[in-house]
Amino acid sequence: PGQGNLLSTLLEAVPGRDDVERRIADIEKKFTQTTDENMQMSLSQDLADLHDRLAKIEDQFAPHRAKTILGGLGFENDDFEKPLKDFSGGWRMRAALASLLFQDPDVLLLDEPTNHLDMPTVAWLDAFLASFRKSVVLTCHDREFLNRNINRVASLELDGLKIFKGNYDEYLVQRELELEHLEAKARTSEKKKKELEAFVTRFKAKATKARQAQSKAKLIEKLEDEQVDLPQIRRAVTISFDPVERCGAVALSVDNLDFAYPGLELFKSLNLEVRRGDRIAIVGVNGAGKTTLLKLICGELNAQQGEIKLGHNVVPSYFAQHQAEVLDSSRSVLDEVASSSKDLTSSRARALCGAFLFSGDDVEKPIGVLSGGEKTRVALARMLADPGNMLLLDEPTNHLDTESADKLTESLRGYDGTLLFISHNLDFARRLSNKVWNVSKGSVEIYPGSLGDYLDHLALLAAEKNQQADVSSPLTAESLAGLDKDARKKARAEERKERSKRAKKKRNLEELVVQLETEIAELEEQQSTFEEQLATPTDDYEQMSKIATDYETTKELLEEKVMQWTETLEQLEQMQDEEAN
Repeated sequence: PGQGNLLSTLLEAVPGRDDVERRIADIEKKFTQTTDENMQMSLSQDLADLHDRLAKIEDQFAPHRAKTILGGLGFENDDFEKPLKDFSGGWRMRAALASLLFQDPDVLLLDEPTNHLDMPTVAWLDAFLASFRKSVVLTCHDREFLNRNINRVASLELDGLKIFKGNYDEYLVQRELELEHLEAKARTSEKKKKELEAFVTRFKAKATKARQAQSKAKLIEKLEDEQVDLPQIRRAVTISFDPVERCGAVALSVDNLDFAYPGLELFKSLNLEVRRGDRIAIVGVNGAGKTTLLKLICGELNAQQGEIKLGHNVVPSYFAQHQAEVLDSSRSVLDEVASSSKDLTSSRARALCGAFLFSGDDVEKPIGVLSGGEKTRVALARMLADPGNMLLLDEPTNHLDTESADKLTESLRGYDGTLLFISHNLDFARRLSNKVWNVSKGSVEIYPGSLGDYLDHLALLAAEKNQQADVSSPLTAESLAGLDKDARKKARAEERKERSKRAKKKRNLEELVVQLETEIAELEEQQSTFEEQLATPTDDYEQMSKIATDYETTKELLEEKVMQWTETLEQLEQMQDEEAN
């Protein structure tokens, strides 16, 4: 970690500023060391240009923008002045992500950026990338997150790298169509080859057919040379669950539960009820107590007050990341999965291994040689071998590739028991939940709908809040109290009109910024081309004169566009500051 505080670490990471400041210092030193007026004039101009460039850098990478990004990634205002070294590893990872986003690179490289983020932060990052207008290269196991943030897929297939246009869902369709086409082509080729071989076998000894037989034999050789190689696709298997044993109508109840860590109270007089067949997504910011709540339910932690009661005939199974650490390192993958249940058949054990991408000789690998992600997959397979009628899952899709996460989601849709889970994977949580628990500030808000319904509900509340805040002189109950019905109606209509006007102005400014950035990039490219032409020796002075004139015209136009872009950006940032305040 850096030596400074959180905010200063971000501001110090501004690209290009250190170089500009170093050049300013060098020129100032040269200025004091020369008495040549022409040299001083030249240095003064260079110094002015560098200070102008530094001012633009400061405008583009202003502190308020850094604070906005940090806030979106879950940091509080009080965190900004804390030393970076005081944060945990997970929060330092968030700080590194914030720094990367703040630098506004031309190409943003993100490797599983949603790992270890909570649901609100994933939603914020999703929105940030949707508005990011530069290139993004992304690896992620969240299908929904991928679909919204990519327009091309580079797939590392077993037979090499392949590029597909479109989002992840479209890639799956294209890959399947490509495979079907190749399989049909292979069948046609094999059929034709067999027909030719039959002809050659039948007529090669007959003098009258010998020439034709030789011709057919050459065709066979050509078909063999052009043999269709089918891509090797390793498919994750969907797991099928037997019907679970029926339990009581109330699968679990939490009564007046208190729990606190030393110096941190999490829950006070908490009351919850889980009904048979509930599929509950547990959400909330990191540190709110989601995992703690799941550990209390499964008995890994004990409450200080109150009790948690399982319903009649409830048999729970719990999956957490640390379970990968307690596997028997001397056993093979297959033996470890098979040992999870005495009723598990060999074929069922192999099917479970295959569902988590262990097939062929891979099932004989010792647990001790597996990576952390592979061990996690073995732990999942063990648990799903004998899941009981209540599953408690803490981030089950971590360390799974996109297809395996998708197959696990599809499998759990066929599970008819009760399900409680924590997951930052939007696709997983949307498809499986029919109820949401939002853990926040020692309480649990219960929402009777899927995570998708809940997020739509939050988006609606946020939109209403923004509409109320997005006016120059917001109306209050006090300001309306002295008005009659018609006057209040007129005042509210004026408020809506002002709000619409500001929203339209903001959209126009945003569109103008994008347009100007495109024009500036084109002019810079033209200017670069003219500079190359001017640097190339030639005897055609008339042509050189025209290029020089075009160069000056382009330079002036570029300066105008940059100034217009700066002014437009300032207006937009001023509007954003007004909204934030």
